[in-house]
Order: sequence, then structure tokens, then C-alpha cells
Amino acid sequence: MDQDLKATISRIAAALDRLAPPLPPGADINGAEAYVWHAAGPRLEAVPKVNRVNLDLLVGIDRQKETLVENTRRFAKGLPANNALLWGSRGAGKSSIVKAVHAHVNREMGGPPGPLALVEIHREDIPSLPALLTMIRDSNRRFIVFCDDLSFDGQDAAYKSLKAVLDGGIEGRPENVVFYATSNRRHLMPRDMIENERSTAINPSEAVEEKVSLSDRFGLWLGFHNADQDTFFSMIEGYCAFYGLDVPKDELRKQAVEWSITRGSRSGRVAWQFIQETAGRLGKKLG
Repeated sequence: MDQDLKATISRIAAALDRLAPPLPPGADINGAEAYVWHAAGPRLEAVPKVNRVNLDLLVGIDRQKETLVENTRRFAKGLPANNALLWGSRGAGKSSIVKAVHAHVNREMGGPPGPLALVEIHREDIPSLPALLTMIRDSNRRFIVFCDDLSFDGQDAAYKSLKAVLDGGIEGRPENVVFYATSNRRHLMPRDMIENERSTAINPSEAVEEKVSLSDRFGLWLGFHNADQDTFFSMIEGYCAFYGLDVPKDELRKQAVEWSITRGSRSGRVAWQFIQETAGRLGKKLG
């Protein structure tokens, strides 16, 4: 009976394998500017068109732009560069600056696809990061591995694998890879999670150190905060000039203030949403 059951299960498994569509082939890692990493496969998928804005349109974060451009430029030239953690307020331009800086430096280095590839890895695929690094380690290209909205909660132990890859693993981070991440949290952990470790551990300081030390693996910490009103106006007016949206300045600012009040914040994301509303109202396309 056991042998019959085993044979039946084997036939069912084989039938399911035949019915399942084949995985698409992995992308040529030299042929595109940007890729998305899929842990199931595993494989890289080329991105035909990256969703990004021009670096000059990101207003109010000049110090952050200058620092990240310089770090990325050094990395693209084969010089030592740091992993970067961009943390702070929602919608303040953290992910936008990573994509814009990547494009800016690639243009400096000779245009698309350029020597510098951007690879996005989703938060839930962090445990597969070693497999990604194995795939790209021996390439002649250089790679920014980018994780948007990175954070860890509860008993999530994925941060340990990330920590090992960033700095402490036996192989270490490949010379042709740098890791950029964005997060709303400076230490990638909620405060109550850190406090819980402190209150329940036998050695509280060591437990907290284990959690906080992940963010120490990032040599660059760039903070982002909500914009003041003048900066918000500069964002709006910069977008209008770039896209040719003809609205009188006084009227534009009045509408922008009303828009920011209804959203409860002033940020790059809110400014872009206002520009989309304005362009739609004027019957103009953006792009």
C-alpha cells in the first residue's frame, strides 16, 4: 500500500510540474539600466522604463542629494563607497532620490544602460539576498541593490541575514555591490520592539545592541523631514516650470496651501500629487 501511495503521489507531482508554466528566463545583467529581483526562480527581471523624476526637480534636500551623488559617483568609478540608509518622513523623497541619483550618475558615465545597474529587492525577499549577490558578484557591472521601505517587526529574523551580507559574512559584500535602503525608522526597528528587548533580556544592553547594530552597517545615514512652506512652494513652482503648467503664481500658491492642508503635510509626494491634479485640470499630460 505504501509503495502504491508513493507512486500515485509521484505521478500527481509530475503532472502538476507539466501543467505549471515555465519560469521566464532571467534578464541579461548587462542590457538594462534597472532590474527587479524575484526570489522565486530566482531571477532578475529587466525594467523597460524606470519610474523616476529628474534630480533637479527634487527641491529642499540639497545636502542629501550632494552626499548621495558623491557616494554613488565614487562607487561607479570603482572607488570605495558606503551603504546608505535614507530615513525619515513619508513622502519626503527618499526613494525618488535613489532612482534620480542612479540615472544622473549613469548619464555622467556615458548614458544608458551605463556601467551602473539598479536592482530593486522587495522587503520580503531579503532572505534571498545571498542568492542575488552570487548571481551578480562576478559581473563587470556595478550594482546598487535597493530596498524601499525596509523595516523589521516582532520576531522577524531576516535582519540577521541582511546584517551578515552588509558587513559580517564570510564572503562579505562584493566589491561591485552597494546597498541603498529607505525606511521611516532610523534604526529599522520600531521603538517598542527595542524597548521590549531591553525589558525582557537577561542582558538588556546586548539585546538592544543586536537590534540597533543593523543600521550601523550603513556608512551613510541621510535624514529626510517634512518641508517648510517656502520649500513646498519651490517644489510646486519647479514642477510647473518643468512641465509648462501655466498658472498665475498667487493662484498657484493659494491652491497649493489648500492642497497641503487637506493632506495634512508638506512633502515631495504631496507636491507631486498636487501637480498631477493641476495638470489634469489644465488638460495637460506629464511626461
